[in-house]
Amino acid sequence: MTAEAPRGYAKGRAKRREILDQAMALFGEAGYRGASLRVIATRCGLSHTGLLHHFPTKESLLLAVLEHRDEVDDAWLSLGGTTGVGRLRRFVELAALNAGRRGIVELFSVVSAEATAADHPAHAYFVRRYENSVAGARLAYAQTRREGALRDAVAPGPAGRQLIALMDGLQVQWLLSDRTTDMAGVLRAHIEAQLTTEL
Repeated sequence: MTAEAPRGYAKGRAKRREILDQAMALFGEAGYRGASLRVIATRCGLSHTGLLHHFPTKESLLLAVLEHRDEVDDAWLSLGGTTGVGRLRRFVELAALNAGRRGIVELFSVVSAEATAADHPAHAYFVRRYENSVAGARLAYAQTRREGALRDAVAPGPAGRQLIALMDGLQVQWLLSDRTTDMAGVLRAHIEAQLTTEL
């Protein structure tokens, strides 16, 4: 009996991950409002009721997908405990990583635009996410200043907000250009112009 529990748990985790992957793809294709739980369930080989066992509402599934993406990205940005210039370099590496994750980029771009409506289920999530993202970028610039690597004319506060705006704008351009926009290259050039050292 004890041998069955871990196997069942692993199977449940694998199915949950499959649901998140399929939901991420469909939310990216159709947007949150246009996506159907029944279609997601079918793609996962589940009944509608089976899907609801894992995620009781469409809203809970969307938020789980978004939070999963954030966990992956936060782990990437924090890898090795980088700060300052190292942390800014991680933003460029994250842009390069996103160039191989069209579904995630599309999901974020579509749903973040939809979520500007106050009644959207992910509205509060995106408000909080942008506050945290800008604060994280601002901190990286402040640390870079303490390291003596930030040009005098660059203020950490506005620079942090500009960095996040540039990253998200590049994602839209990348999608519309059929993935020909060099997100990482543009981001690297932008950051390097603000530094007194190479990135």
